[in-house]
Amino acid sequence: MIFVFYFFAAVLVFLSWKSFRGGIDYLIFFKKELGKPLSDFTPFVSIIAPCRGLDEDLEENLNALFRQNFPRYEVIFVVDSETDESVSVINKIIQRKDPEAQRILSENSASLRLCVKKLVVAGKAENESQKVHNLREAVLHVADESEVFVFVDSDARPSADWLRNLIAPLADEKIGAATAYRWFISKNFGFASEMRSVWNASIASALGANLKSNFCWGGSMALRRATFEKIEMRERWRGTLSDDFAVTRAMNEAALPIYFVPQALAVSIENCNWRECLEFTTRQMKITRVYAPHLWKLSFIGAGLFNLVWIWGIFNLFFYRADSFAFWFSLVSLFLISAFSIGKSRFRLNAVKLVLENYESALEKQFWTQTTLWIFSPALFFYNSVCALISRKIVWRGIHYTLLSPAETLVNYENTTNRTLPSSDILD
Repeated sequence: MIFVFYFFAAVLVFLSWKSFRGGIDYLIFFKKELGKPLSDFTPFVSIIAPCRGLDEDLEENLNALFRQNFPRYEVIFVVDSETDESVSVINKIIQRKDPEAQRILSENSASLRLCVKKLVVAGKAENESQKVHNLREAVLHVADESEVFVFVDSDARPSADWLRNLIAPLADEKIGAATAYRWFISKNFGFASEMRSVWNASIASALGANLKSNFCWGGSMALRRATFEKIEMRERWRGTLSDDFAVTRAMNEAALPIYFVPQALAVSIENCNWRECLEFTTRQMKITRVYAPHLWKLSFIGAGLFNLVWIWGIFNLFFYRADSFAFWFSLVSLFLISAFSIGKSRFRLNAVKLVLENYESALEKQFWTQTTLWIFSPALFFYNSVCALISRKIVWRGIHYTLLSPAETLVNYENTTNRTLPSSDILD
């Protein structure tokens, strides 16, 4: 039986070493991308921000969209109902001029600056996620002159150069989509919040220089309007729950590369409790199982292998004598796995620090959690994977869904009439 452990442990050590190498490549990629000059590709852009409920610091998150170092763009907020809690915040933003946004605009160019703010009410979704339903409605309200569509989540807080950096790869018309990703920062230290950040970080580092293996993240992604229409993305979204997985699949089928933009990394500053942590991580895995079953299988097997080897290895340290081969093989294996995992975490965190310079203090505090909580992350992934195996039901922003297939979603409420509220053209 011990020879089975030897085999599995050797496999895990090898995979841990590959992961460690991936961490080095991740840092190198960040440095390379950050060394590029700021792009001068500045077509008219439509930023679409679906909102539902009150995220922590929602007003600050949305205000960041109007502090962009970019000449001319519009921001379209879209909600399912004008009675949604976020509408009062959105209306407040629409009705005022942001002094900080005005300062950034005036300092960066003497040319005309225009930011258009709109609020669209999409109505209730019937057979797709509310977010997807909102996006499908919002794209019908973009300006005629818009050349690029950018999609952003309401819990993300982008930097001033986020928009310019995110769309930069699209200057090359051969690029299908550009994407960033999120990094969770807790407002106040909490084990559940830090665990979610570590769990999420492992997915963030899956993106990189390989255009063929990258995926889109709906919280910060951009497509040329011509590409969006060519692949008929609005129609492909029909009936789906996951906006980003659907875009990723469309890009892969059209053989269009996805460019990861480290400079556009967005922070999500919020706390969560254990219920929210488990709900978030399990929801992601259930969505993954439906839209990318091969990734779910890899996560299931990988997390299972890690937990098996780690528990078995610790058991061996107590069961076998200190002068036995089994004892020392187990000890060395666990040491190597730990060393490679800690190294990967440090390289990843160092890469993120290069981008999120304004959050240096918060990221310094994450040093200990990022380099220690990785040991619990595989257990959480395994739990998520098991949950995804036995159920396809999720709760997202208070709405219950059943994922029947990548193109079929059941929603638990009736559809309502779509309508659009008046828009305001400001920040001229």
